[in-house]
Amino acid sequence: MRLSLHPLQIVSILLVANAASIGQQPVTTRLQAGFNAIQESDLRTNLTFVAGDGLQGRMSLQPGDDASAEWVASEFAKAGLKPASTDAAGKPSFMQAVPLVEYKPDTSATLLTLSRSGNEQQWHAPVISSSFRHDIDVSGGLVYVGYGITAPELNYDDYAGVDVHGKIVLLMEHEPQEDDPKSIFNGTGNTRYATTRVKILNAQRHGAVAVLLTPEPNSKHIPTATRLANVLAGVTAKRLTPLPLQAIADDEVQIPLATIPLTVAETLLSSSNVTAKELQTAIDRNLRSQSCEIAGAQLHLQTKNLSTRNATTYNVAGLLPGSDPSLTAETVIVSGHHDHNGASEVEEQNGQHHLDIWHGADDNGSGTVGVVELAHAFAANSAKPKRSILFVVFASEERGLLGSYYMAQHPLRPLATTRAIVNFDMIGRDEKASPQTDGIIEIPTDTTNRLNLIGTLYSPDFLHIIEREDKHVGLTLDDRFERDTVLGIFFRSDQFPFILHDIPALWFFTGFHPDYHHVTDTVDKIDFVKMTKIVRLSYLTLFNLADTSQPPKFIANPALAQKSH
Repeated sequence: MRLSLHPLQIVSILLVANAASIGQQPVTTRLQAGFNAIQESDLRTNLTFVAGDGLQGRMSLQPGDDASAEWVASEFAKAGLKPASTDAAGKPSFMQAVPLVEYKPDTSATLLTLSRSGNEQQWHAPVISSSFRHDIDVSGGLVYVGYGITAPELNYDDYAGVDVHGKIVLLMEHEPQEDDPKSIFNGTGNTRYATTRVKILNAQRHGAVAVLLTPEPNSKHIPTATRLANVLAGVTAKRLTPLPLQAIADDEVQIPLATIPLTVAETLLSSSNVTAKELQTAIDRNLRSQSCEIAGAQLHLQTKNLSTRNATTYNVAGLLPGSDPSLTAETVIVSGHHDHNGASEVEEQNGQHHLDIWHGADDNGSGTVGVVELAHAFAANSAKPKRSILFVVFASEERGLLGSYYMAQHPLRPLATTRAIVNFDMIGRDEKASPQTDGIIEIPTDTTNRLNLIGTLYSPDFLHIIEREDKHVGLTLDDRFERDTVLGIFFRSDQFPFILHDIPALWFFTGFHPDYHHVTDTVDKIDFVKMTKIVRLSYLTLFNLADTSQPPKFIANPALAQKSH
């Protein structure tokens, strides 16, 4: 149970005294009630339910995840939030319906055919990989388009001088000059242009009918396919129920992607008298387009699905209206996601079966209960912020950020007046070495008080707000993931779809660990002391964002902004 007013006042006195004793600044009286309402005991109780066996791992479109969404909605109602969406009948609701297609590919039917000079060559799965929410049967000429990036503010365009209408484009992963700290593409970090979804949408805008994606021939890091295999190792091993593929039913992405190895890419380019390695070297040398149509090459890509079904999941959204009539139309968002990787029968070495549950206590039970705790904290505080705060727990993040991409396409509050987003995804553990990160990123020796912030390069103002508020909490803030180009961290949680709309958005993240996407991601391993501090820092940060006269600015290109200073 939550503390009554009298005990909260006692706790407030103790917290102020304790903060002073360890050198932290005390929280202003105006915000103390909400700050003190954030309790480790509440987080533990709620997370024990959300990550418990009863919700069966919260797989999107399955009963356990539906129950988690309903629980969040009930907690939002208890906290006095207002429904931010409407149901099918037009009545106020905490549930925003997200229509999905769930599909099962027929990998035996995945086929890429090259026709050239009267000869034909074919590649099947698993050499190539492709799936889409409906069957694909497309043909067209082939155009090489480098990295597939159009960045007018950087005077860079891989589509310059080529016509790809009705064609299939071949492009590389990542970005130019990614090992150069002085690169206009954020040097040794990623920009928005590096993600595959952005590249597909760019190809689509230029009229392409399909995208072929290949690793960079000159890369000094593991290919994305290898990284994904490392991620999926813990969630697919021995599963007798495969992970479902899901997509937004009316997603803005309308053309398919096929992933091909470099050997296939070199074959496709063989008639151009230049290798993929030479093309990348030339682009990286001076950032000039090397794009060209591959003469005489005709491609045919086809995929089929064994089954498809239409179903609906739900983003859960509640609104705390702003207290200032002149600012209440503006929005600050705090978010997490409620789904995880479900449960499956698993085959043992002796042939026996047992049920494994991917509990997802850290990923992202921690973020789910963190958002809920914040809703109650703001309810406990008599003073309310000037701007409105939208509390959101997204659906189907594990299947591809589907809930957040859907809300970005169908916003409940105008994106133009959305000032900032704080996103929780894995805020409950101490970062440790794991197969995914070994040899890729350095992990500090002591992570027991460390919080990673992702997205700060796109809004230094936002980072400065958090740093100021952290003086009341005392966490160690870490931005080293901003310089990652291998793990693709920047794109991997629900803040990213909103960064594509020029909204300052930061992901609060305590880092990877050996239990990430394994059945061993359980409540007993959560660091509730640190998690409580993170939620308290978020409370202060959100209040600041919703009250300040100068909300954080968005920096469209971090590298150019840094050079100008």
